[in-house]
Amino acid sequence: MMKIGAHLLEGKGCEFTVWAPLLDQVAVEIEKASSKEAVEAVSQLLPMTKDERGYWHARVPHAGAGTQYRYRLEGPQLEGAQSWPDPASGFQPNGVHGPSEVVDHSAFTWQDAGWQGVALADYIIYELHIGTFTPEGTFASAIARLPELVALGVTVIEIMPVAQFPGKRNWGYDGAFAFAVQNSYGGPTGLKQLVEACHLQGLAVMLDVVYNHFGPEGNYTGKFGPYTTARYRTPWGDAINFDDAYSDGVRHYFIENALSWLRDYHIDALRLDAVHAIYDFSAKHFLQALSEAVAELARPYAAYLIAESDLNDPRLIRPIEKGGYKLNAQWSDDFHHALHCQLTGDAMGYYSDFTRLEDLACAIQNRFVYAGQYSTFRHRDHGAPTLDLSSEKFVVCNQNHDQIGNRMMGDRLASLISFEGQKLAAGATLLLPYLPLLFMGEEYGEKAPFLYFIDHGDKDLIEAVRNGRKEEFCDFHNDQTPLDPASPDTFKQCILNWPSASNSVFNSEPNVLNKFYKRLIQLRKTCQIMTPAQSSDISTVPIKNVIYYHRKLQQGDLLCVMNFGKQAQEVELPLSNQTWHQKIYSAAAEWLPSAESAYQPSTLPSTLTAKTTATLPIAPLSIALYQAEA
Repeated sequence: MMKIGAHLLEGKGCEFTVWAPLLDQVAVEIEKASSKEAVEAVSQLLPMTKDERGYWHARVPHAGAGTQYRYRLEGPQLEGAQSWPDPASGFQPNGVHGPSEVVDHSAFTWQDAGWQGVALADYIIYELHIGTFTPEGTFASAIARLPELVALGVTVIEIMPVAQFPGKRNWGYDGAFAFAVQNSYGGPTGLKQLVEACHLQGLAVMLDVVYNHFGPEGNYTGKFGPYTTARYRTPWGDAINFDDAYSDGVRHYFIENALSWLRDYHIDALRLDAVHAIYDFSAKHFLQALSEAVAELARPYAAYLIAESDLNDPRLIRPIEKGGYKLNAQWSDDFHHALHCQLTGDAMGYYSDFTRLEDLACAIQNRFVYAGQYSTFRHRDHGAPTLDLSSEKFVVCNQNHDQIGNRMMGDRLASLISFEGQKLAAGATLLLPYLPLLFMGEEYGEKAPFLYFIDHGDKDLIEAVRNGRKEEFCDFHNDQTPLDPASPDTFKQCILNWPSASNSVFNSEPNVLNKFYKRLIQLRKTCQIMTPAQSSDISTVPIKNVIYYHRKLQQGDLLCVMNFGKQAQEVELPLSNQTWHQKIYSAAAEWLPSAESAYQPSTLPSTLTAKTTATLPIAPLSIALYQAEA
């Protein structure tokens, strides 16, 4: 595919390519030279030539890495000639309103030649936000924390969006330049160094990308062409133009963006944000075209596309020959919602659809709760069956940036439920054959909120965001007011409080919880829980406040019991003629902070047989796992 943006030619300067199908004239305007030879080009307008598909091209001798430029545009929809940064800019050193800078991807010498990637079924994802992951909020400072993630046992870090956004504080979903790496995080080189460090320590990297809208500040794509369309509306304004007039150039822009992350930055997987807001009625959907392009990318290891969607639509991950788009996996929000309801008792908004214990049992066995049933919250039938699809095609979690950050006060589970509940949540997430996702800090019970924050320069936009947040929560929290998203203090509250030798006593809750997570992940690997499963391989039974599920495995069947009630329960189990060995029990003494008298240890038999034990006295808010002898 044709590359867009600024690309260096060996010894021949730089080739600039920009899509602007409706303009009359386009020229490269050099603002800062990269060499003495290029100084004479500064402030000159270097004309570009237009091809039949609306792409403008120009080769500029002596323009090297570090050259800063804009495009000078003239056309019927513009009032006179104007200069704007490149929509496909690789770097915006001075932010969204400054000039673009030429990036030399060949200048970075990668040291990860032996990297072979991580198989999709082995993904244990750790989602993090670069700005709040460390006090410094940079790619470089994140590298120092990688050994702790390796020790935890996760296999993938998922980085929230790093495409250039306004200012220094943002979730990342307000990106205005899809190809440019956020300057305040460390720019292109910083991201490459982080990816390389991950690979050298055995971690894959997933990057969150946004292909459903542009951020409201610094988005100049409309100056160049019809990147958006008013035919559809998203929660963020006009939709990206994937099927209207001139949409080919837009589709190419985003496909080339995906390939750039995978090719130039060695990213292992892309998390596609809110694909339900990608509107495309073309004969070949954009997501199918994207999956085909990624499949053709020559790499020594696989590249994965994982979709976030609230549609419960298995077409996203079905093979193309079965009418699907052949993405590799998708989110299962139903699991989160059903688990959250059992842990917290929440029943507001969309949680009202997931209040029954049977809903969680259904999510465990069938991926989705709503697979064509009527949704009271949505007032319509919702979803479609997924029973033909394997478990490694679904991502589950007990919390993530959306589910925390879209609460008015950014409450994490650690602030909403007890220590015992946190262990139960962890076990319910990690002991299933789906792809588990952890949100940064949950492994030690982080209580710092993850609030919504911005750093826009437009005062009117800031006020609009403030008012929008107030309106969003007015029906639910009449006695509270959202914190100011533009305040630096709001952002600072979200920075992780990592346990250290001085604040983490050996038997404290953070330390015990962290060890419990490590043990769960170890069991996931040693018991081969990640082995892909069909729905028919798992059976779930909800009784009162207890769910137990039985899973068939060649190396030994699994039996997991979860008590979501506040009282102990006697649970009758279908043990057949097998002998079962206890692998973990969250209420056992070793998983209790000894300084907390409120938590009473409980014991379960280390071995179960049908002849010796027919029932288990499972403690409140606890989880136990047994494995049968093969």
